[in-house]
Amino acid sequence: MYRGRDPFDTEANVREWRKHDFYLPVSFESTTALSAFDIACWDIIGKSLGVPIHRITGGLFRRRVRNYINGWYSGCVTPEDFASTARSWARRGYTAFKFDPFGASYDYIDRAGLELAYERVRAVRDATGGRAELLIEHHGRFRPNSAIMIARRLSEFDPLFMEEPVHPEDIQGLRKYRRMTGVRIALGERLLTKERAAHLLSGGLVDFLQVDITNIGGVTEARKVCAIAEASGVEMAFHNAFGPIQNAVTLQLDASIPNFLIQESFYDVFPEWKRLVVKNQTPVVGGHTAVPDRPGIGVEVDESVLRERRVKGQESFNPDEPVWVVKGTWRDTATRHVRRRRA
Repeated sequence: MYRGRDPFDTEANVREWRKHDFYLPVSFESTTALSAFDIACWDIIGKSLGVPIHRITGGLFRRRVRNYINGWYSGCVTPEDFASTARSWARRGYTAFKFDPFGASYDYIDRAGLELAYERVRAVRDATGGRAELLIEHHGRFRPNSAIMIARRLSEFDPLFMEEPVHPEDIQGLRKYRRMTGVRIALGERLLTKERAAHLLSGGLVDFLQVDITNIGGVTEARKVCAIAEASGVEMAFHNAFGPIQNAVTLQLDASIPNFLIQESFYDVFPEWKRLVVKNQTPVVGGHTAVPDRPGIGVEVDESVLRERRVKGQESFNPDEPVWVVKGTWRDTATRHVRRRRA
């Protein structure tokens, strides 16, 4: 379909894909494929012109991007686990922490689960001296009544935002949550079109938007979402969980948009090989990342590292823990102690 087409024709190329791909607006597989193609085109454009992407998407609005760390709490179960680990990352300069304190609760959270979540959040707050911003990840797992109970119980910590508090398809539930709580809402990683983002924004259902450049349609569509959000008075906090190349291109847009809030970062908790893929050219220093200024996405890719890590066979499946949770956290303290005794 794209053989012989000009990578500079980003708008025409997106339209051509949409014309041929019947399921594009509702297919994660389709939108991620288009996103990868579009990002590659912008990388080519930048390299052809000898400039980083941010120079051709509005120029520099900021030279450093503030990060919040995610993935830092792997293996944390008790409040003490959360506290000691958060304290160590705070010493490295992070001032904002996102985490999921809900263990194995799903759909409904009972009183014990709610109190354990409360203690985990309090532990992180206290361990960081009450100075760090807390971002509470729900992973879109709750029905509205549970999400509302959580919001009321955790509101004393004044979280920067509650992320995906209800199941993502439950728009009525999100309206109920908005109506019955006073917390700030962030969501967007599962949005696949700018039209869907516009619908949520027009309904006043989101305070911070977290679209993912590798899901929404690449740089071309993400820029439009940023503009729609700006017109709605909403800041951007891009979802950024998949790898160092995604991280690099996301930083390029962070640099050039006026309505930037904060950037998700797994960079320091990546396995080392992921940092080596981009020759560690986007290090986090004091909780911030300097905007890369090399042409294109701003980093060089070491393809030998990718070849060495090429996947063979099927990804392993653990029926005891969903793939979307931070590893080792899908349990409560009682389960942990039972497993310790058995060991």
